[in-house]
Amino acid sequence: MLYELRIYTIYEGRMDAIQDRFKEHTFRIFTRLGMKVVNFWIDATGQNKLYYVMEFKDMAQRQRLWEQFKKDIEWIQVKRNSEENGGLIVEKIDEYFMNQAEFFGLGN
Repeated sequence: MLYELRIYTIYEGRMDAIQDRFKEHTFRIFTRLGMKVVNFWIDATGQNKLYYVMEFKDMAQRQRLWEQFKKDIEWIQVKRNSEENGGLIVEKIDEYFMNQAEFFGLGN
């Protein structure tokens, strides 16, 4: 399995907008497209950051699914609507790719 850690830096004052977009739309679109979110976090220190991990079979699947997501008509409309009144939401996205360590879980 391939795991992708995504870290979103959110523009000041737009944290509610990103959380609403995920709750009301993005997670459902991910599910419809076969994209699996393993877990999701909000920064505990007050930074305007969201963190989440997605699981893919391999990098090819990851690339294919993200391309489908970016071209998805519903997603394009949701993004447009959520940015229409308050402006951009996501300032920066950092992506990290990981494989689970083979020794994890041994003796735990």
